[in-house]
Order: sequence, then C-alpha cells, then structure tokens
Amino acid sequence: MITSPHRKRNKALGLAELVAIALGGMVGGGIFTILGISVSMIGNLTPIAIIVGGIIASLAAYSYVKLGLYYRDEGATYSFFKKTYPKSHLSASIIGWFIIFGYISTLALYAYTFSSYVISSSSFAENMLIRKTIAIGIIAVFALINIWSVNGMGKIEDLMVYTKLAVLAVVSFILIQHGTTNFETFVSNMVTDAEKSSVFTILIVASLTFVAFEGFQLVINAVEEMKNPEKNIPRAIYTAIVLAILIYVIIAIGALFAIPIPEIIKNKEYALAAGAGNILGSIGTNLVILGAVLATSSAISGTVFGSSRQMSVIATDGYFPNWLSNRNNGSPKNAIIAMALLASVLIIIGGLELILEFGSITFLFVSLLMAIANYKIRAKTNSSKFITLLAIFGLTIGAILILFYEFKNKWEQMLIIILLYIVLALGAWIYSEKRKKATL
Repeated sequence: MITSPHRKRNKALGLAELVAIALGGMVGGGIFTILGISVSMIGNLTPIAIIVGGIIASLAAYSYVKLGLYYRDEGATYSFFKKTYPKSHLSASIIGWFIIFGYISTLALYAYTFSSYVISSSSFAENMLIRKTIAIGIIAVFALINIWSVNGMGKIEDLMVYTKLAVLAVVSFILIQHGTTNFETFVSNMVTDAEKSSVFTILIVASLTFVAFEGFQLVINAVEEMKNPEKNIPRAIYTAIVLAILIYVIIAIGALFAIPIPEIIKNKEYALAAGAGNILGSIGTNLVILGAVLATSSAISGTVFGSSRQMSVIATDGYFPNWLSNRNNGSPKNAIIAMALLASVLIIIGGLELILEFGSITFLFVSLLMAIANYKIRAKTNSSKFITLLAIFGLTIGAILILFYEFKNKWEQMLIIILLYIVLALGAWIYSEKRKKATL
C-alpha cells in the first residue's frame, strides 16, 4: 500500500482540511507557467480556456472519485489500475512508469517556475544557465529536507498553502483595481480575440492548462485519515477544482486588466511579477514573488515526498529497479535522489514549454487510463456510462490536440516528447517481463 503523499496528521480530516490538501497540490507553479503561454496564444480568452481546462479536470476527477470510493486504497492511481487489471503486469508497469514520470515533470515545472520568479527582478532574469541552476538547486534542497525529516515539513506546508492562497488573492484584486483596463474594454478585447482565435486553439490551450489542475487526487491518498469518505471525497475534490478555477480566472483577469499583453508575452515566465512591479513598484513585485515562491515550494516539497514513496512501492512490486525500494527509517532515500536527478535532467534538456507540455500530456494520458479502468468496472463503481465515456473522449481529444499543436509549431519538441514516451514504454515493458518471469 502506498504511503499518503501528504504528511500524516494526528486527527481525522474534515472537509475544509481535505479541500486545503487538494488546493495545495493544484495551486503550485501551474498558473504562473500557463498564464504567459496562454496569453501569447489566445490573449484575453485565457480565462475561457482555464474554465474549459477545469471542466476537463472535473471529468478526469469523476473516475478518480468513483474508483477511490470503491477501492478505498490510499495508493490511488497506481493501485486502482493494478487492481482493475490484476492479471496484467504490463498494465501495472505502464501506469507506474507514467504516473511517476508525470510527477517528475511537475517537479521540474515547479522548480523552473520557482527559479524564474526568484530572479525575475534581478539582472539575471533572462540568464537561462542561472535559471536552470537555481531550479536544480531548489529540488536538491527539498530532496535533502525530505531525506532528513519526514514530519518536519508537515506544518510548514500547511502554512505555505494557506499563505500562498491569500497572497495570490490579494495580488489579483489589487491588479484588477489598479489596472488601466475596465470590464467593458476587457469584454471588447475578448470579442476581438475571439474573432482572431479558433475554437481549436482555445481547446489546445485548455488542454495545456490541465497540468495546473493536477493534484486533486491527493485527497484520495488521505482516505484512511478522513471523516466520512463517501461524502467528503467527492465534495473535497469538486470543491477544490471549482476554487482552483476561480483562483486561476481571477489571477488571469487581474493580469489582463493591469499588464499589457505584449508585456505578458515578453515576460511570460514571470509575467505576474513584472506586471505587479509596473503598477505597485517593488512592493508589488516582491508580493508576487512571495506568492510564487510559496506556491512552488509547497508543491515541490509535497511532490518529492509523495511521489518518491510511490516510486518505492512500485519498485517493491518489481516494476522499477529494486534499489529504489530501499528505505532508511521509513524514508525512501534512493527514490528521493532518483526523483531529484531525473527532474534535473528534464530541466537541463528542456525549456518551460517542453516541461509543461510533457506534463500535461502525461497527466491527460494517466487520467485517460483511470477513466478506462472506471468504465471497465462501472457497474461496481456505480458510474454513469455517459459521463465516463465523455471523460474518455475529452481526455483523448486533449492529448491529441497538444500533440497536433507540437507537430504544427514545434515538431522538434514533439519528437523529444515522443522519444521520452518510447523510452518510458520500453522501460515499463522490460520490467513487466521481469516481473512476469519472477512469478512463474
């Protein structure tokens, strides 16, 4: 059984705490990353794309909720798929490899965003070498913290979650209030951008935003510590997704009200800090940087903690190298180091968009597998055939749209992503064959 990706609390978790866990997982570096890229593609229609992305995330969440209530296993994604296809070693291996490397991509994304904002107000803002060095450095810091102390970060993470949400809300409302654009002009600009952008492009951006909603499944990891799972799992997940949509939309509107689109595109890797600085000076810049640092730090720490334990359990099952299963005083030191190293490699070989798109496609694919698993046992999970098929359709289209966008605009980057998937599939197949032989 997989250890919960959040620190253990010595009490039964209520709805408010479960919503906080989900929001802590979702509101990481995603919104800071997708804002500039989205605006560069569809301008003032960015809030619409975020809402559509949230709807796709809700469809994905449906199967997680149903499977979570049926299996009651804190292992979530990996355990659900393994239990749904108990006779297929390849299925278990594939879901294990893809979910772990999905977490590795988000770890790289959060670290990259952290470094972009940390140096955004300095003369090194455009220095790619320094940006990547700091990103790798912050991963190393949290890897060492997780190796050193299992429980020490729990309360600090809770504080970071609540503080980052408050800071982001304050910054967004200040931007809206002090922006040069009024609501009427904003709507007019949306109409203009709608005439320039196709529905196809909006759906591509919506699919790219999916990675910003990754993390809601952390609620299921807490199934053994919560009150009334039947009611609180669906309530917490859907409430958190709605709140995340609202937070992201408010941030996007605040940026579009206050920051000229050319500036957002130019500074897309730290657009919010640059815009707040133009309006509120150094105080605004520092406030945004604080929000970004808190958001990404809590997400980095939580991702290292949870995903390393999943990697250790998957290795124990025989689908990763055995040395990754080793634990010292409960801490999967080898898995933590492996996660940190692999995320660092991804940062070195890829830029922001490569990491974002690889992460989005990976979690779309993993969520698609969850929807397929739920469809297979829909009678047992008491799931709607229509909603489950709609989720399968939406997640499939989302993944195809991102790949199409890559093929049309950055085919070299698409080849790198496809190569990464070939490597992952090959690794999953090799270890599934090893596991199959070991059980004969």
